[in-house]
Amino acid sequence: MTLANDTTAPDFDLPNQFGEHIRLHDFRGKKPVALVFFPLAFSSTCTTELCDLRDNLALFQHDQVELIGISVDSKATLRAFADAEGYDFTLLADFWPHGAVAKEYGVFLEEKGFATRATFLIDIDGVIRSSFITAPGQARSIGEYTEALAELNATRV
Repeated sequence: MTLANDTTAPDFDLPNQFGEHIRLHDFRGKKPVALVFFPLAFSSTCTTELCDLRDNLALFQHDQVELIGISVDSKATLRAFADAEGYDFTLLADFWPHGAVAKEYGVFLEEKGFATRATFLIDIDGVIRSSFITAPGQARSIGEYTEALAELNATRV
């Protein structure tokens, strides 16, 4: 079951595309996080989605939100993906144990072996303030991110 808004986001410790370990709790008290689960690097829909995020990175930077993509791919695959597409944001490898973080967030598709397209906006206290999931094969729109950022901003004091 997918995690609901207004619940504490599960912490994690995963390697990024450079092999550095990223922990969700390191952002607490500092900046909100947009956690973007995507099925697989180099697939057509995922590439299109992440290129849209790359091209609209200013939306997140304007609100001082850390954009983090996460998939079951290896860190080496994510490094090649980021380099090929010019992604200037963090990609995390939920590679082993396979999809463990996606499972904690309730977005792992057991029958497929990867996460669905799910986005969680997490505030500086580590609470999920907005989230959305699209149907399999359906890309998320920048408009959905804009709405989610507005929901997150509405909770800031």
